[in-house]
Amino acid sequence: MRHIAIVGSGPAGYYTAEAAVKKWGEDVRVDVFDRLPVPYGLIRTGVAPDHQSIKGVSRRYEKVALAGNVRFVGNVSAGDDVTVAELQQFYDAVIFATGAPEDRKLGMEGDDLANVYGSAAFVGWYNGHPHFANLDPDFSGRHAVVIGMGNVALDVARILSKTDEEFAGSDIVAHALDLLRGSRLETITILGRRGPQQIMMTPKELGELMHLRRASPHVDKSDLPPEGDDAILEPGLRKSVTLLRDFAAIPQSIHGETPISIEFDFFASPRAIHGVDGHVRSIEVERTTVEAGRAIGTGETYELPADLVVSCIGYRSSPVEGVPFDERAGRFANDEGRILPGLYCVGWAKRGPSGTIGTNRPDGYGVIDLVDADIGLGSRKRGREGFDELAEARRLDIVTFRDWQKIEEAEEAAAREGAPREKFVDIESMIAARRP
Repeated sequence: MRHIAIVGSGPAGYYTAEAAVKKWGEDVRVDVFDRLPVPYGLIRTGVAPDHQSIKGVSRRYEKVALAGNVRFVGNVSAGDDVTVAELQQFYDAVIFATGAPEDRKLGMEGDDLANVYGSAAFVGWYNGHPHFANLDPDFSGRHAVVIGMGNVALDVARILSKTDEEFAGSDIVAHALDLLRGSRLETITILGRRGPQQIMMTPKELGELMHLRRASPHVDKSDLPPEGDDAILEPGLRKSVTLLRDFAAIPQSIHGETPISIEFDFFASPRAIHGVDGHVRSIEVERTTVEAGRAIGTGETYELPADLVVSCIGYRSSPVEGVPFDERAGRFANDEGRILPGLYCVGWAKRGPSGTIGTNRPDGYGVIDLVDADIGLGSRKRGREGFDELAEARRLDIVTFRDWQKIEEAEEAAAREGAPREKFVDIESMIAARRP
């Protein structure tokens, strides 16, 4: 019998559990740990609340979680409630699938001012992550700046722009919806160091900006390269750049009809954030040029008004005591998924924040092949039996998958009209909801 511990219950975690069951059948026991009482990681707290179709992949993970030899161990923090060394005593392999839940820091003057947020915190706030539920952003100003040229920046800009009616069918949490109703934003500037042909935005997400009721996107035509240059781009990026050209062609009269303008500011690198009385008021930007794909500062600077700043420049994994960590890369130090004997990582914890949800599937299957090669038929370790004895001795309050289903039922019952659920945004309420 093989005993596997997976730390993290997001896509990487459940694809890895699925791979383990397919590889070994009844000859494996898999425990999937999560520090929160609820599963699915970024499917729950990272995917935009108005992208419900993407969240449907959780049904696949549910089938895995309900397999007889897979167990969800929620509300248990590996590294705090139980050490990594203790997990290794009980399990043949411990696999970190913890993702990259921390923001990459801007690392510039003023990044600690009030109303300056990283996207992990800001997205977590409107998605109901318990660690960010009390964020309380201020939307009384007129100008927001979103730093970054990926889909997360688009998500943030779109959420800031939508009307109440446009959130129908989404699971944006009530506290975020209430604050956004009072927003006085008029401009949302999306700031990117490089040019249109270097964006990481995908066509679907870009295209959504064309259908917002109270906002319209704008691109300065002078930022666009000659149209013939698009021919060398890969098809997805070519479609995205074509959409940017469509934005540039929107008549000024259309912009005048919408109260919010979404401005794409290319070749613009943030240099400092300035504030008054501790609150952000502007951002200093340096004009850049792109050479060999890299943004090079020109020395020309200008100031953008900014009452709210959201930095969407990437994520980092969280270090865990006893697990080697690559500080520069922001992920666990590993060789193709191997960290140390018996210790592995998968997904963003392995490769950094790149790829789609589906990218984690081959990653999960790949790490199980490594584990299979390393542990063979397994050992005489005690697996979940040993962990359960430790958990009882420490009085850990474990949340099971059946408990989660009760939490989910309570969230669905509390949903506003048209919404799929109203998430609990604090751990105490989640745990209370599992009880009759």
